[in-house]
Amino acid sequence: MLRLIIAGIFAVLSIILCLPVHLYLWIVTKINRYKGWYQSWKFVRGFFKNVLFLAGTKTDVRGSDNLSQVPGEKGILFIGNHRSYFDIIILQTIVDRPMGFIAKKEFKNVPFFSWWVADLGSLFLDRKNVRAGLQTMKEGAEYMKQGLSLGLYPEGTRNHGKEMLPFKKGGYKMAEESECPIVLVTMKDTDDILENNHPFGLKKKIVKIDFSEPIYPHELDRATRKAVYDEFPARIQKTLDEMDAE
Repeated sequence: MLRLIIAGIFAVLSIILCLPVHLYLWIVTKINRYKGWYQSWKFVRGFFKNVLFLAGTKTDVRGSDNLSQVPGEKGILFIGNHRSYFDIIILQTIVDRPMGFIAKKEFKNVPFFSWWVADLGSLFLDRKNVRAGLQTMKEGAEYMKQGLSLGLYPEGTRNHGKEMLPFKKGGYKMAEESECPIVLVTMKDTDDILENNHPFGLKKKIVKIDFSEPIYPHELDRATRKAVYDEFPARIQKTLDEMDAE
């Protein structure tokens, strides 16, 4: 419980006390969008590293060399399984390039926090409005063309079951239209940090993360692309099963 209280106090105070930094980053982004994203990423990444330290979280990362195959100025669409709020925190600390997320529209109403999320270049998706959702995906593709990477969780919600939930494929078009790669990211045991212990506290945990080789959807014909997309849940599930067997 004490670990949760300390991490929570640190997070809340940091978000509020650093609001002048948010204003600065907002101005920078208006002048130079990529520079704003980069500086926001560096700042938030440092904040998230402190959160992980206070939570006692360590990472075992595999496949990070696959990310180096993608030029630094090119965006990547990260497709992952979703078990915890810590998925986003951890991914931000281990990816070596500016990155935002496709977040639920509901997060836009969270005071202060939503501002920092937007600073990163994140977009808020209205899952109940098809037209608005398509516009969000179009904007995401434009961001990726400008060099921003995005994290997407196609299950649509945090899943604590053993099997993957069905993947929603609409977001994949961001990679197609931007001609950027998709990298599958598999995370194991992130929900053991908080969700499986709530409300009692944070638990020290070594989280396993695996990055796949980059996949360029725009280089594939329609039939092949559909087949590759259909395999995403099974590929992540296979990696999770392999991690379980270790």
